[in-house]
Amino acid sequence: MTQLRAHGDSGQAFPIYITVVAGLLFLALAYLAVGQAAVNRSGAQTAADAAALAAAQETRDRLTDRWLADLSDPTKWQDIFAGKGSGDDCWRAEQLAAENDATLLGCAPGPLNYEVKVETNKPIGDSVVPGVADTKSTESARAVIKALCDLPGGGAEGDALPQLKCGDKTWTVNPDDKAGLPGPGDLFDVHLATNDEG
Repeated sequence: MTQLRAHGDSGQAFPIYITVVAGLLFLALAYLAVGQAAVNRSGAQTAADAAALAAAQETRDRLTDRWLADLSDPTKWQDIFAGKGSGDDCWRAEQLAAENDATLLGCAPGPLNYEVKVETNKPIGDSVVPGVADTKSTESARAVIKALCDLPGGGAEGDALPQLKCGDKTWTVNPDDKAGLPGPGDLFDVHLATNDEG
């Protein structure tokens, strides 16, 4: 009788075993679906970051060109470093979004910042989670352009232009020495905004 009970227990355990294995398989597929969604969101965030930074860097370079063009008139420097009339370089954000397999949904240029929103071109794909196969990820990013230079308070001495202090370096501004002038990275910093920057 003991042997018969052993076979009976074995028969009862088999359906439980099948149920447990099926449950574990479903959990594995669910984790895979979560992973697919996370990868898709990560791709969207990468595209948004790249798009915002690209637009901000384009504006930074243009502001630098304006500063070089108005080098001999220090009264115009303040407006340049404040980003006045900086224009709209959202076309650059659109380019970088496309290069990262995403579409630019929105771009809001500020005087010294860009806010962008992108959507991935590829959906999440087949998943055990119903209704998400065709879902695309959407993410936003904000890039900030920060002037690094302290503008001279006084005027120029004689015909010389005032010196420009950028960070821990002081530049002697000489229009005849283009190689000795600060570059875009010396005049402005471009970075993704943190939470405390709004």
